[in-house]
Amino acid sequence: MNRFRLRFDDIQPSQLYISRTKYVEVLKHFDLGLEPIPIKELDGKLVSTDGHTRSVAWILKGFKEVECEWEDTELNWDAYRVCVKWCREVGIKSMYDLQDRFLDHSQYEVLWLERCRVMQEDLQRQGI
Repeated sequence: MNRFRLRFDDIQPSQLYISRTKYVEVLKHFDLGLEPIPIKELDGKLVSTDGHTRSVAWILKGFKEVECEWEDTELNWDAYRVCVKWCREVGIKSMYDLQDRFLDHSQYEVLWLERCRVMQEDLQRQGI
């Protein structure tokens, strides 16, 4: 797969929060090497489709850039557009903006995962 490096300030997140539990798990494997961040160019922005927790771990370890790869899975890009819109509405414009957005996992499930589930149901009802 074609890999490349991006600065964290050039990556638009598509997630509002970081689960503290997931972060602790990522840290356990950090020294073994982490998977690259999948990126999709969406509406002129380089959007992370996954790997937000890994990105924050790299940032907090002092890294300025990360290995990435192009997202090759066909995903619901309308849902990602909604998620990016939510991020930008609260000022999340780069991975650096997620550094202080940690939640306990139970809060993460309600405030992020449940919000996404409801949004996806709404998109399905609209036939999108």
